[in-house]
Amino acid sequence: MKNILIVFCFIFSNSLAQTDPALDAVRKKMDAKDFAGAKSDLTKIIEANPKNKNAFTLRGRTRMALGDYYGAIGDFNFSLEIDSTLADALNYRGEAKINLGDDEGAIADLDKAIKYNSKYAEAYTNRGFAKYNNEDLQGAYFDFSKALEIGPPTDDKYFNRGIVKAELGEYVSAIDDYSKAIELDKADANLYNYRGVAYYNTSNYDLAIADYTKAIEVDAKDPLKFENRALAKSAKEDLKGALEDYNKSIDLSNQDAETFNLRGVLKHTMQDYDGSIADYTKAIELDAANPTYFDNRALSKTEKEDYAGAVEDYSSSIEIYPTDAETYYQRGLVKLTMNNNYDGCLDLKRADELGSQEAKAAIKKSCKAGK
Repeated sequence: MKNILIVFCFIFSNSLAQTDPALDAVRKKMDAKDFAGAKSDLTKIIEANPKNKNAFTLRGRTRMALGDYYGAIGDFNFSLEIDSTLADALNYRGEAKINLGDDEGAIADLDKAIKYNSKYAEAYTNRGFAKYNNEDLQGAYFDFSKALEIGPPTDDKYFNRGIVKAELGEYVSAIDDYSKAIELDKADANLYNYRGVAYYNTSNYDLAIADYTKAIEVDAKDPLKFENRALAKSAKEDLKGALEDYNKSIDLSNQDAETFNLRGVLKHTMQDYDGSIADYTKAIELDAANPTYFDNRALSKTEKEDYAGAVEDYSSSIEIYPTDAETYYQRGLVKLTMNNNYDGCLDLKRADELGSQEAKAAIKKSCKAGK
């Protein structure tokens, strides 16, 4: 499975004071995504009144929408110089810091935003993102739950908490959150895809396949969805169907080494060793630093009795990861098959030293020193 990313979205709430008609006009431009025009208008408002904290905060938000996070922080700083308790400025400055990778600084700002407005759902959501980035999954879980508690419930809020639950291994509970998100937005392919992943991790392969299929119906251009469905079909031993999905995934994107590796594993299972070797070779071309790809190709070469090629691949794997007992064990077995008993037994001895029980038994059977 691919790593999962949480995407930040700008939500233009009307939490700032509504008493200024000029700012109301600016908000309408922001709602229409005319951020450059809104920024220009706000600059004029600020020039007329340099103490307008809400105008600085809004201009900071337009800068964020335009990708100018440093400029946005500057505007939020001006707002906070005027009013250090302004929760909106603290919240959005925290969001800007998240986008700049300063999650610790963001959490400090968002703590203050929540201190000054304990019902600020967006601040809890943003702090949840920052904690997620810091791998504080329990903290993120709390914050996303608090955002839902404050309300209103949205598909994004359920999705965010579902992501964290899944990473905590709480797949059944994650499925519940994804399902609630789907009730609120039945047209989001990613929601079906992530629920499919959770079903897959609870061994509900039929439900996983159904969700991946729905996700593909909504978005047939994402190779990951076909790859995920292939994994579920493989688990159901629908090897032909899995192969078709891997083929489609690779047709959509032929630059993912892991997809070639997974298709290679499937072809090996189907005893198409030439096909699996070709796929592992492509995976290695795309990522020559992954020892698993060399190990897998060595297994297929062994099935074709290309023992020298298998030893070469195992040796490449060991160069990358020199403490894998299984690789030494497998290379040792191949060397024994080649009647290279001395080197084979040295490999088995090394595998035994690294903790392989299989190697210990092989030494007793095949190596004089072990008798």
